[in-house]
Amino acid sequence: QVQLVESGGGLVQAGGSLRLSCAASGRTGSRYAMDWFRQAPGKEREFVARISCSGGSTSYADSVKGRFTISRDNANDTVYLQMNSLKVEDTAVYYCAARYSDYSSEYAYWGQGTQVTVSS
Repeated sequence: QVQLVESGGGLVQAGGSLRLSCAASGRTGSRYAMDWFRQAPGKEREFVARISCSGGSTSYADSVKGRFTISRDNANDTVYLQMNSLKVEDTAVYYCAARYSDYSSEYAYWGQGTQVTVSS
């Protein structure tokens, strides 16, 4: 059983930066493609970013493109989300999730989430 644990959330002013981490228990390496999602109060969960198993391919939601960067360190079983130029509307609980493969839409594991709050 793999556990995903997010960290790095917090309170930041608009225009600031945060880096989220998603650490996987066990040696998952490049086994799973990884996604970040977020859910704001009263809203549905939305896709934020995606990275392939090898880390060679990434994609982003239009709302974060150019501001957020997803990366991974397979040697340390960790995925990151660097968030720059944060906006109030980025406030949400951020979740990481592991997909079975680059081509699968099925999620094997989810983290518990980390709160990001951006103040004006």
